[in-house]
Amino acid sequence: MKPLAKILPVGIILACLLAFNLFNNSLVKGSVTPPDSAIRAWLISGTDTLSASIDHSEFELNNVKPGNYRIIIEGRPPYRNTVKDGIKVVDGQPSDLGVIEMQK
Repeated sequence: MKPLAKILPVGIILACLLAFNLFNNSLVKGSVTPPDSAIRAWLISGTDTLSASIDHSEFELNNVKPGNYRIIIEGRPPYRNTVKDGIKVVDGQPSDLGVIEMQK
C-alpha cells in the first residue's frame, strides 16, 4: 500500500495539470490591413487580459479560456485603435477573426 500512497498524489497533480491545459487550449487569431498598421492585439474579458504582438500583419493569442471577449487592435499612428465586441471563444476551437481593416 505504501507505493500506492506515494503514486496517488502525483497522479492527482498530473490529472489536474492536464485538465487545466485541456480547458485553456483555445486560440484567437486574425490579421490586419493595411500591413504595418497595428502594433498589438488585446483580448479582454472582465479582469482577464491577454495580448500579442502583431507580426507581418498577423496575430495569435493562445491559451484563451472559453467565454466572451472584446478585442482591441492597437493602431500604429496615424491609424486608430479598432475595437470589436462579442468575440466568442469555445473550448478547444480556434476563433479566426479574419482580416480587420484599420482606419486612419
